[in-house]
Amino acid sequence: STLSTRLHGTQNRAISRANSHKLTAIEEESLEKWILSMDSRGAGPRPSMVREMADLLLEKRGTTPVLSVGENWVTNFVKRRPLLSSQFSKRYNYERAKCEDPKIIREWFNLVQKTILQFGIDPDDIYNFDETGFAMGLTSTAKVITRSEYYGRRPVLQPRNREWVTTIECTNASG
Repeated sequence: STLSTRLHGTQNRAISRANSHKLTAIEEESLEKWILSMDSRGAGPRPSMVREMADLLLEKRGTTPVLSVGENWVTNFVKRRPLLSSQFSKRYNYERAKCEDPKIIREWFNLVQKTILQFGIDPDDIYNFDETGFAMGLTSTAKVITRSEYYGRRPVLQPRNREWVTTIECTNASG
């Protein structure tokens, strides 16, 4: 019975590690650390990369025949790890990522407001000139493995060298 097996030291199946896990607990922990490290650098790995890394860990064991993880292994791995989740990424420009310091942005808006008040600038005389670019030849969003605390689409840095199509717009502050 369940009571007698528990008295003899058998663990509950819900908390015991299944024999069918291909990676050891230490290997899974190191894989999780690698994913979190990649994610913190803005390069959350795709499921295919995680699967390749798991296969590499199995290959480094030196067992014959060489083991590999299954097609749904990454999905189950992410479910087992509360710190990880699977989300869709969004493209994010490398240069823009370097410039998003809230302190710098706040200081800039304070300076603009001070200048408007100091010189009594009319809203009809304040113009905004915007330029936006569309990257050519980039793939659409991709599923990445990232920290579970993130919600929505996770930004993934893109390479710096690309072709762009540019759009320009100009409006003033009064509409």
